[in-house]
Amino acid sequence: MTTSNTTAWAATRKGLFELQHDGAGWRIANVSFLAEPVSMVLPAKAGARMLAALNLGHFGTKLHASDDGGKTWAEVAVPSFPAQPEGAEGPPWKLQQVWSLERGAGDSIWAGTIPGGLFRSDDGGASWRLNEALWNRPERLEWFGGGYDAPGIHSICPHPDKADEMLLGISCGGAWRTTDGAANWELRAAGMNADFMPPERQTEQNIQDPHLIARCAGEPDVLWTQHHCGIWRSADNGASWQECKARPASFGFAVAAHPADGDTAWFAPAVKDERRVPVDGALCVTRTRDGGKTFEVLRNGLPQQHCYDLIYRHGLVVDDSGERLLMGSTTGNLWASDNGGDDWAPVALNLPPIYALKFG
Repeated sequence: MTTSNTTAWAATRKGLFELQHDGAGWRIANVSFLAEPVSMVLPAKAGARMLAALNLGHFGTKLHASDDGGKTWAEVAVPSFPAQPEGAEGPPWKLQQVWSLERGAGDSIWAGTIPGGLFRSDDGGASWRLNEALWNRPERLEWFGGGYDAPGIHSICPHPDKADEMLLGISCGGAWRTTDGAANWELRAAGMNADFMPPERQTEQNIQDPHLIARCAGEPDVLWTQHHCGIWRSADNGASWQECKARPASFGFAVAAHPADGDTAWFAPAVKDERRVPVDGALCVTRTRDGGKTFEVLRNGLPQQHCYDLIYRHGLVVDDSGERLLMGSTTGNLWASDNGGDDWAPVALNLPPIYALKFG
């Protein structure tokens, strides 16, 4: 039987917050990097090294590692692009942000960056190497920023049963898959639709804006994406995507896929584009348990008047049990559910803006 996670991490604009569940509820146990923007965190797994990415503006992007579960930290190397050839097209080859961190096969760690680089480390972040096979694809020159000035890799979805397979989500660059250890890549965004483009280009795979892609670990051929233009699900490992209509809105940034049930996923809907606030000022989570055919609207315990919280891409997560969820907002509010989203309770209502949540 899978047990619920009792440790989680909140990466925020002003620090990394360690959360502990004591059986009755969550509490803040520790704060690292107080007052520094933490863009992403990679929790420790089975004694492995933990990483935290900092976005320090004028002082650049930094990575720190912990070998004692976040008690102490030491700076390590950051991903670095090669020198940009004279006249090269596209955004500057300069690291702006580490947007995603995930563990791969063996001791490998993958980092997705802005601009759209994919980097691998096999030594706990002591060194990184750019995946040139993806970086050198001619399609990369068509990628463009979705919310940032430059495109970025926000979703890294390793295949749990195939060590050489992985799928990426890029804003705005669609979805890409490798089956040979990142030596070769192919587009996997057929069926998505970008209604912000001219009609003749809306179905082009390379300009899609998946806000986040999540894989069901127990049914790994099932993938979900919260796209800029709606919600899509794939049941064939990204070969094709089918749109799912949700109420009160299909727009949003976050998606959490159930770890075992490919028919179940959670979303955080919002009013699209210029406003980007909850519909009617009432926060909710939507949940489907039938593969996107229908959606339940879950509101119990969430603010229903004058609420203007937005949930970022990495701000809604589900743990290994499929029952415990955390959701954090741009307004610094953090909620938890221990029953699959049926009921929510506040953990903290005055944190800095929350960029990412991770169990582990």
